[in-house]
Amino acid sequence: MSETPKTPAAAAPAGTAPGAGTSMDFHPQPAGGTPKPWAFPTPRRDVLPNGLTVLRCHRPGQQVVAVEVNLMAPLDAEPEGLDGVATLMARALSEGTDKHTAEEFAAELERCGATLDAHADHPGVRVSLEVPVSRLRKALGLLADALRAPAFPDGEVERLVANRLDEIPHELANPARRAAKELSKELFPATSRMSRPRQGTEETVSRIDAAAVRAFYEAHVRPVTATVVVVGDLEGVDLDEALAETLGAWTGTAAEARAMPPISADDTGRVVIVDRPGAVQTQLLIGRVGPDRHDRVWPAQLLGVYCLGGTLTSRLDRVLREEKGYTYGVRAFGQVLRSAEDGSGAAMLAISGSVATDVTGPALADLWQVLRVLAAEGLTDEERDVAVRNLVGVAPLRYETAAAVAGTLADQVEQYLPDDYQARVYAQLAETGTVEATAAAVSALPADRLVTVLVGDAAQIADPVRELGIGEVKVVSGS
Repeated sequence: MSETPKTPAAAAPAGTAPGAGTSMDFHPQPAGGTPKPWAFPTPRRDVLPNGLTVLRCHRPGQQVVAVEVNLMAPLDAEPEGLDGVATLMARALSEGTDKHTAEEFAAELERCGATLDAHADHPGVRVSLEVPVSRLRKALGLLADALRAPAFPDGEVERLVANRLDEIPHELANPARRAAKELSKELFPATSRMSRPRQGTEETVSRIDAAAVRAFYEAHVRPVTATVVVVGDLEGVDLDEALAETLGAWTGTAAEARAMPPISADDTGRVVIVDRPGAVQTQLLIGRVGPDRHDRVWPAQLLGVYCLGGTLTSRLDRVLREEKGYTYGVRAFGQVLRSAEDGSGAAMLAISGSVATDVTGPALADLWQVLRVLAAEGLTDEERDVAVRNLVGVAPLRYETAAAVAGTLADQVEQYLPDDYQARVYAQLAETGTVEATAAAVSALPADRLVTVLVGDAAQIADPVRELGIGEVKVVSGS
């Protein structure tokens, strides 16, 4: 901005307001450039001589490289009575190798400026590494040591078991975690691993020792069934040589493909109240099991569920938060549980949030009314357009980091999806119409086929909930 005085300030007449007698010339407002086309990147796929599958993706400017390793060690493979052994094995991978003690291994990672994390879930174990590209080779060597020859020292495993046992009471005290535990128990048959906590219970974890962790590792961790994803600025990096010297030296026996048991669930409409006497809030978790990403309805389902409760401007929030003031926020979402190579699988479709105890009944009544109105009147074109802008238009920002890209590529691997899947989904979302999104959302969350879990004060909320007629009401202990 430039300022051109027309009359000197000293010559301004007495009593003239400041700035009088002057004018401003503004520079032209900058115009936006032509948008650059964007698509989710498709990686290059290779297989090393040891059978390890490699997906690489060059992302210019991303000087922190993200590495994700998928290990085919699903929770269904845990021995009977040892729920949680996959989680403990994942945590113990970085607790020393045949070359370094636990303390030395941590120090070596720190010298690389790297972070290494691992966790277990229904599809398998995921190991994540982030490191500056200048130290990638060294960090890959440490990652390879952790996968190739973890030490699983008795003392370290005992410490991890103790840590896990300490976590369990805190999880049970958390209303959201307690609701998730109860919903899984209600939806899936008792014989299904999905009906039980992912990281085990106090009873099962207390049985786990270093021998059990080693046995699970030896039975399920090998390069021929693993996949590594490498994303970052790989300009000038001889990744083939770095992999050959590190993960390429990892050896292991061949393994037969493990048959995944079918997923079955009971979504008969009903309510379970987890009693928390004196609770001032009620935690809501309402859900059922539906199609996963292999189903052609997934893009429309994703769009429709987002319109229902994907953001602060979605329909559930407009009613329950803005109009009624019942809550700080309610969300609807779809989360893939597990997929199989044959294309079968399932996703958890749910609505979650919390409300004050004294408005639990009215809040549920209004939530069900939102679902009924959705089925009767459908979504609006404006809701559909906003959702597409949020899901598709913001995608380049969402995937600005190497870690975000690597995580999504690793998700595709463990869900047996093609490498270009995410790119195709964004194109499908942009083409999905309002009618199609409405039908998918209604099918995903039908008002008469939902299991409702409420964590709160049963003495105050049970009768108002029974009056709603949304299903049989059962009260269970909150302990």
